[in-house]
Amino acid sequence: MLRRWSPWLLWLLLSAVIVGAFLDSTRPGEGFLGETGRILYFHVPNAWASFVAFVAAGAWSLAYLFGRRAPEHDRKAAAAVELGLLFCVLATVTGAIWAKVQWGAYWNWDPRQTSITLALLCYAAYLALRGAVEDGGTRSRLAAAYAALGLVVAPFLFFVLPRITYSLHPQPVVNLQGKIEMARPMLVVLLAGAGAFTALFFWLHDLRWRAEALQDGGRSNP
Repeated sequence: MLRRWSPWLLWLLLSAVIVGAFLDSTRPGEGFLGETGRILYFHVPNAWASFVAFVAAGAWSLAYLFGRRAPEHDRKAAAAVELGLLFCVLATVTGAIWAKVQWGAYWNWDPRQTSITLALLCYAAYLALRGAVEDGGTRSRLAAAYAALGLVVAPFLFFVLPRITYSLHPQPVVNLQGKIEMARPMLVVLLAGAGAFTALFFWLHDLRWRAEALQDGGRSNP
């Protein structure tokens, strides 16, 4: 029943976020040009969903390595990385559009731009690894070990590296002083967007890994 209604509930939630993003009259902060701040309602949730996806891939990889080596866990990890890369690319593109308006260039090698580039390269390498190894068992073990390292790499790239040095980016929702300095309407829409994009990831993930399982079943039973 929940799986039957989940697409409609997800559609309603995403629609509410889109409406909220364009109806909210609160400016995101000082220094934002025109209405460009509204792109943050989509840029930040995409970045958050990519982080969730990479962490989920690491968790399913650990389950594969230390469990019964279930093919299901391997498929779930691979699907999570694929979708994580998709959300990461969308976060990069939306961020570049905003940077062009705010800073005059699509790319400035800001610490956050650098860290998301490294994340893209790291997880693209995961897919390259899976494509380079022909033996299924070896491929699954190597890929799981690689993705499990992401449980350390992903938090470092998303939360630590961008804060090591000065960044052009505005302060995140919670600043270094541990305070939330954001108008309530914007905070509500932004958090709703993060929740909606997280739910979108898990819904797409369920579709993706099940489709892969059906294809694998068809290949093994011609």
